[in-house]
Amino acid sequence: MISENQILKQRFFRLAFFNVLSNLTVPLASLIDIAFLGHLAEIRHLAGVALATILFNYIYWTFGFLRMGTTGTTAIAAGQKNENEVILTLLRNGAIALSLGIVIILLQYPLQIIGFAILSGTEAVKASGIDYYYALIWGAPATLLNFVLLGWFLGREKGAIVFILSAIAKVSNIILDYIFIVQLGWASAGAGSATAIGQYLAALFGLILVFKQFPLPKIRALFSKILDRDAILNSFDLNREIVIRTLFLITTFAAFTNISSGFGTNYLVTNTLLLQVVTLAAYFIDGLAFATETIAGTSRGSGAKELLLPLLKLSGGLSLILAAAISLVFALMPNLFQLLTNNTDAIAGVSRYVIWLFPVLIFGAIAFILDGYFIGLTEGAILRKSTAIGAIAFFSPVALIAVYFKANHLLWLALALFMLGRAITLAIAVKNTLKITAQRSL
Repeated sequence: MISENQILKQRFFRLAFFNVLSNLTVPLASLIDIAFLGHLAEIRHLAGVALATILFNYIYWTFGFLRMGTTGTTAIAAGQKNENEVILTLLRNGAIALSLGIVIILLQYPLQIIGFAILSGTEAVKASGIDYYYALIWGAPATLLNFVLLGWFLGREKGAIVFILSAIAKVSNIILDYIFIVQLGWASAGAGSATAIGQYLAALFGLILVFKQFPLPKIRALFSKILDRDAILNSFDLNREIVIRTLFLITTFAAFTNISSGFGTNYLVTNTLLLQVVTLAAYFIDGLAFATETIAGTSRGSGAKELLLPLLKLSGGLSLILAAAISLVFALMPNLFQLLTNNTDAIAGVSRYVIWLFPVLIFGAIAFILDGYFIGLTEGAILRKSTAIGAIAFFSPVALIAVYFKANHLLWLALALFMLGRAITLAIAVKNTLKITAQRSL
């Protein structure tokens, strides 16, 4: 007879497999974006996209609760076998996503003016960044809706569908990158247009799958319950905590990139290349974290709290192995960065700072897995507290010293400490969550 731990491992590895595959389409597409732009005659296009990405991190990551909150809430409802609540979660969050996406488009001009006024960069770099911004911003409704769709399918343990949606978005992005950047010469504007169109294609296919699984009459019958007061208040509480957590997170990375830009364009490009590895590793590890989210949520919903500790041991151990392996590969083979750019100054800079991948990724692996764990349990407060502590107490003091001395090594130390601070505070909070029962309200 198969034991509970064996069943847990089977569920985890099945989910993690598809989650890792779907997650990898995101950084791989980004790496290809950078490779296309990095081999253009002018490196300012790559730097401009890196700069504009800071602004988009604020715009999109602020609404990351649409994915995270949807996964946890859906998983708990699925664990309770409450099909109506599963559908209502999609309807509520989907409506919010589309509304916010339309607002972003309407406010695109003031957002651009404010954003690029704050960001550091030469006029040429900013010009390329603005071209990218105005092309990509039109994908906002589809991007936010995809957050909800991916979170919803994740919460229902539909990892294969998540992979298919991600593949549609990113494969189309790569194909359009080649057409727009290489063939048509649109440079950074081409990269933005390709990404936006890919998001719409993925959203369309996702909606087709939703209506195939749940006929429109069944969905329409639940419309009157979308505005349920208790459900909305509970969702607001969770989403508020996730938004604050996300703002601290993206502000830290934005500060890192903006400080890099203040050191000079070469430092900006060098750190951008290294951050691509951090992103690549994060998407590997987040594949495990997403599986952790889903199983933690369904375990809470079904009352199977005894699975939580084995789940953490399994996902945590694998994440540390992945983080160490990826760091080692790029530390031993820095020539891999030549796939992204042929700029000799950037490659030389990467060789000097690649060692920082080890602490950033190893500490980050622990934080990523615990993030997923608490998101699955819909425990938003600890997510907010841990990220705030990491940003204010661990990152900021060292980052300010780095600015004063214009020391890039100190800047990387600050980022490593940020990851460490998050990992420590989240780990301390784990003990209390093992007491959670299914009776706690959503």
